[in-house]
Amino acid sequence: MPRPGLMGRLKAAVFGVKAPPTDYERAQALIAAIDAGGIPLNAARVNDIARRLGLDVSAKAPVEDTIARIRVALQRQAPPG
Repeated sequence: MPRPGLMGRLKAAVFGVKAPPTDYERAQALIAAIDAGGIPLNAARVNDIARRLGLDVSAKAPVEDTIARIRVALQRQAPPG
């Protein structure tokens, strides 16, 4: 999902609609769900989140490895703001 642009933020402000989550927020939500005991069932979604964080991910990479790389990326990347 692309980062919310100006129009997305304006619609959210005018119509009271929640803006779509940023790539960083999506990654945080994924890790939080896994830490709470969830199991990622869709490897393509995990790979998409990793790619949007700027990681090179092979379609054949194990999901566990990709999740570990997302954790590292979140630790070194400052939250948007």
